[in-house]
Amino acid sequence: MSNILAKLFGSADRLKIIRLFLLNPEDVFLPKEVSVRAKISPQAVRRELNLLSSVDFIRREKATIEIQGDGEKVKKKRIEGWSLNPAFPLLYPLKKLVLDTTPLSRTEFLKKIKKTGTIKLAILAGIFIQKESSRVDLLIVGDKIKRNALEKALKEVEAEVGKELVYAVFETSDFIYRVNMCDKFVRDILDYPHEKLLNKLNV
Repeated sequence: MSNILAKLFGSADRLKIIRLFLLNPEDVFLPKEVSVRAKISPQAVRRELNLLSSVDFIRREKATIEIQGDGEKVKKKRIEGWSLNPAFPLLYPLKKLVLDTTPLSRTEFLKKIKKTGTIKLAILAGIFIQKESSRVDLLIVGDKIKRNALEKALKEVEAEVGKELVYAVFETSDFIYRVNMCDKFVRDILDYPHEKLLNKLNV
């Protein structure tokens, strides 16, 4: 389905940028940040932002951001970037069409995270099942997980879904202990809507 949408919207890059703005409606993005978050070349980002601006999907907006200065001092900086235009006439039907469509196949997603260690359990919630109230978007349980590799894989997923993921990672023994102790954080994930992408623990 995501391939069909990419064709309808003209390019996969445009679809990723649209998702980024739809899922972060309050944020103001500089072109460089869009490029990093969506993993798209700066040249392509400028082209797509100009196009989306020409149809009033996004608009110029100023914002104040905090940046780390020398030592622990935090400085405030005024920027002018792009934000979602809440008055865009097709906003709600577009949001439903784009956000109800999974940008990454479950098989492809599982393949990415399996490369990072011995994965025993992978649970999807939050953004992946359209439940904003979920404690996390992703829960991963396993052993010998290479954290750097996992973070890199999830950054690639974030570029596709358009939002920074909230996720939790546990070693198998720690997770089983938490389940047996009725840990509230774990129970909140298991007792509320979720989708088991991989379940070798039979939870």
